[in-house]
Amino acid sequence: MKKTHVLVSMLVLLAFNACQDRDENENLKKEEVHNKIVNVTSHDGRPFSTGSGSAAGKFVSGPGGGVLMQGFYWDVPEGGTWWNVVKDKLAAWSDSGISAVWLPPASKAQNGAYSMGYDPTDYYDFGNFNQNGSVETRFGSRTELEALITKAHAENMQVYADIVINHNSGGQSQANPFTGTNTWTDFSGIASGKFQRSYNDFYKNSYGNNDEGAFGGFPDLCHANPYVQDWLWGRDDSVGKYYKNVMKFDGWRFDYVKGFGPWVVNTWNSNVGGFSVGELWDSNVNTLEWWANNANSSVFDFAAYYKMDEAFDNGNLNVLNDDMMWKRNPYKAVTFVANHDTDIINNKMPAYAYILTHEGYPTIFYRDYEEWLNKERLNNLIWIHNNKATGTTSILYTDNDEYIARRNGYNGNPGLVVYINNSSSWQERWVETNWSSKQIKDFTGHSSWYPTTQGDKYVKIQCPPNSYSIWSLNQ
Repeated sequence: MKKTHVLVSMLVLLAFNACQDRDENENLKKEEVHNKIVNVTSHDGRPFSTGSGSAAGKFVSGPGGGVLMQGFYWDVPEGGTWWNVVKDKLAAWSDSGISAVWLPPASKAQNGAYSMGYDPTDYYDFGNFNQNGSVETRFGSRTELEALITKAHAENMQVYADIVINHNSGGQSQANPFTGTNTWTDFSGIASGKFQRSYNDFYKNSYGNNDEGAFGGFPDLCHANPYVQDWLWGRDDSVGKYYKNVMKFDGWRFDYVKGFGPWVVNTWNSNVGGFSVGELWDSNVNTLEWWANNANSSVFDFAAYYKMDEAFDNGNLNVLNDDMMWKRNPYKAVTFVANHDTDIINNKMPAYAYILTHEGYPTIFYRDYEEWLNKERLNNLIWIHNNKATGTTSILYTDNDEYIARRNGYNGNPGLVVYINNSSSWQERWVETNWSSKQIKDFTGHSSWYPTTQGDKYVKIQCPPNSYSIWSLNQ
């Protein structure tokens, strides 16, 4: 009888100790996670906004803000069909939650029907004048472009023009007193008759020898010249105002902004309006922030781009703790995984999971969406971004293979927890959520768990190998 009593007591004690050990282990895991929590953004929580566009301010994004589609890639098919290709996809893009499309340079360039538009000749020829060997541009006619823009507005989408104002191409040769040679700077015969240019509108000239940068040997447009300023943004039929008020573009992607001072974009924006983002190809966050502030514009987050390559392709998710433009100022950061110029990230789906769950204005690359990646999974991430990716960001845990962050919610929206796993096996972690005693689920469907958070808001979540899971309230 005594032996039995002792045996039972020992079993009870062992069970108690096991429970205590488990509780202690869980508390240690919670403490480990809690000690690693880093709040990386501080703002009022509101989503990224691109403002209203041409269609009487009708553009409204979800709680998480908008998603931008880059509606082209380098060397899209020739033959004047591209505007129609894009137009036919707009309804499906809008249905998926994409709120804006960025188009390639729309005006006639030196290589006419073969040009991608980055060698502009006549800013007012949208495929309606016979010059540079063709009437249509590579992408189509002016009528087809206008139909695309009209369709986009009908689908509640904005349209951004790619603006190339650093350099021109396709002018005729003329004697240039500033160089003592002949230069290809005579644009007096352009078909539209608008914004005719000559050698004094390009460096070097009476305004100086150079500005911040030149590109590819093309004539370098002189923004210091009041005549150039007037034609770019000043007069009622200036390039900027014509594109906005006549062609009905809603915003601008400025090409190669290293080539001129940020005051150029700032002045354009103050005179013309509309959303703007600059292509400042630089991974230095200080440089990106300096330019965005002085240009009064958003900027592509090249800092995040290169950190994602290091994280997802080179097995070091710890670098996602590093500084990025979206952390400095989420309202001036446009994030991306690939574009027509650079495509170095191979492990793209976790990269898209990253930009579509964090702050900034995420961009989808056309070929990733339409050709190379799983469209259903991208649509799922777009939905999560628009509906759940709200509030400031706190990083909960990182190591080489794992990254967990929390969006803290905004205006009644609960936010989310994103878990990215670069390892070859399932992983589990205790995390601190914003929710007490609430059931949550993985909105990607990668995990079948439906855990309930504890009273102290902690919960254990999981993530499949080489993938991601995204958790929020099951509602």
